[in-house]
Amino acid sequence: MNTLAEYFESAKLPVISEVAQALVRTLNNPDASPAQVQKILAQEPTLTANVLRMANSAQFGLSRQVQSLDHAIQLLGMARVRALALSESLHSAFPSVKGLNRIAFWKYSMACAAYAQWLAKLAEVDVQQAWLAGVMLRLGELIIADRSPQTLAQMEEAPSHSRLRWERAHALLGFDEGQVTAVLARHWNFPPAMVEGLQNASNPMQDLPFSTLGGVLHLAALLADSPTPPAQTVQEFPPDVVLALALDPRTLADRLPTAEELGLV
Repeated sequence: MNTLAEYFESAKLPVISEVAQALVRTLNNPDASPAQVQKILAQEPTLTANVLRMANSAQFGLSRQVQSLDHAIQLLGMARVRALALSESLHSAFPSVKGLNRIAFWKYSMACAAYAQWLAKLAEVDVQQAWLAGVMLRLGELIIADRSPQTLAQMEEAPSHSRLRWERAHALLGFDEGQVTAVLARHWNFPPAMVEGLQNASNPMQDLPFSTLGGVLHLAALLADSPTPPAQTVQEFPPDVVLALALDPRTLADRLPTAEELGLV
C-alpha cells in the first residue's frame, strides 16, 4: 500500500487553464475586485457562456435571465460567479473516465456543494469556499480512476455512499478521494483553508486544530448521497462533528432545506 506522496510520484496531474490559475490567485487576494474577476473571465468566452448557463439554472432560482457577466456579478456576487467559473474549469480539466457515470458524479458534486453552502451559513464558514470545495471534493476519484481503475470500481460497488466509499478507499489505498483532491488543490495554489478542509473531510476530528470547513464538508458529503432520507441523515450526524461546529441538532433538523429549495431537482 503506497503513501499518498508515493501514489502521486508517477501520476500525471491535470493542468488547469491560465484563466483558472488567475481566478485561484484572486481567491488568495482579499483585495480582488469584481472588475478584476470579470476581466479574467472575459478572456475565455466558452467558460463565460457556461457560467451564464449555470447562473440561469434552477439551482439559483433567479426571476430574470442573466444576460452578461456584469449582470451575473450584480445578481449573484463576485464570489459566487468566480466559484461557478472555477468549478466549470476544474471539471473540464479532467478527461472522460471509462466506467464513471459522469452525470451521477456531477449530480453528487452539485448536491454536496449545495449542502456545504447551507451548513457553512450556519457554522459561519466562508460560504463560497464551502460551495466550491463541495464541488471539488470527489475530483480525486478521477485521479484514482486513471491510476487504479479497478480500485475505483471496488470503491464504487453498490451500495455506495460517502461513509462506505471512505472506508473502502482507506482499506484499499490508505487514503481517500478528498485527500487526493487536497493534493491537487495545494498543487493549484488554492487557499490553505480549502486544502485543509478537503484533506480532513472524511474524518474532520483527526487533526488539530479542527478544520471547520472539513467538518462542513463531512456533513455535506453524508447528505449528498445518503441512502436514507435527509432528515434521518441529519439525526445520524456524528455528534462530535456537530458539537465542534457549534451547531444545534434541532436547528439543523428544523432548517433542513428541501431538494427543491437547493435547486437540485
